[in-house]
Amino acid sequence: MKMAQRPNKPCSKPGCPALTRERYCQKHTEEQVKTYNRHRGSSSERGYDARWRKARTHFLSLNPLCVHCRIEGKAMAATVVDHIKPHKGDKILFWDRTNWQALCASCHSKKTAKEDGGFGNDRN
Repeated sequence: MKMAQRPNKPCSKPGCPALTRERYCQKHTEEQVKTYNRHRGSSSERGYDARWRKARTHFLSLNPLCVHCRIEGKAMAATVVDHIKPHKGDKILFWDRTNWQALCASCHSKKTAKEDGGFGNDRN
């Protein structure tokens, strides 16, 4: 059985006549990503430096399985140390190990998209 696709709707960029199934048309999605990345700063500027890489490697050695997959009864290798509550630049929250969880890349992408409003999700 084929799933019904969502109907096209106007792009959310004011004045854009394009119809899309996503929030923005392709052109304005690319503009949004460029703007977001320009103001976001580099990974190093956000705290993901050599100190983080060392802490991440150690954390993953102690927590080798994705916590979300484990809840679902699956054993999937964790490759990402996720901040449970987004730190948004707060260095204390960034380094709070009780705010860390081990996730596989797929679970991390889903969680991030849900939090950031990606893939048509509303921002939490």
